[in-house]
Amino acid sequence: MKAILTVVGQDKVGIIARVSQKMVEYSINILDVNQTITQGFFTMVMVLDCKDMKVSFDDIRASLTAEGKGLGIEIKIQREEIFKSMHSL
Repeated sequence: MKAILTVVGQDKVGIIARVSQKMVEYSINILDVNQTITQGFFTMVMVLDCKDMKVSFDDIRASLTAEGKGLGIEIKIQREEIFKSMHSL
């Protein structure tokens, strides 16, 4: 299963490191990443391979939401098929 992770918020030190560390903890492989900082505003999109993940998708979502709150940013993760259906015409 693939998933799409999005991160949005004010730029600060450690965002990429903390999100990447969560992926390591859950045995999720980062297939692709795109990040941009515009006038201090950080955005990142990751394409993830979740086939070997160690916990449920809901547990990962809750953990990433909490991590985002701790960093003062928004982190969302969606299954690829849901992301695609939401962003197609």
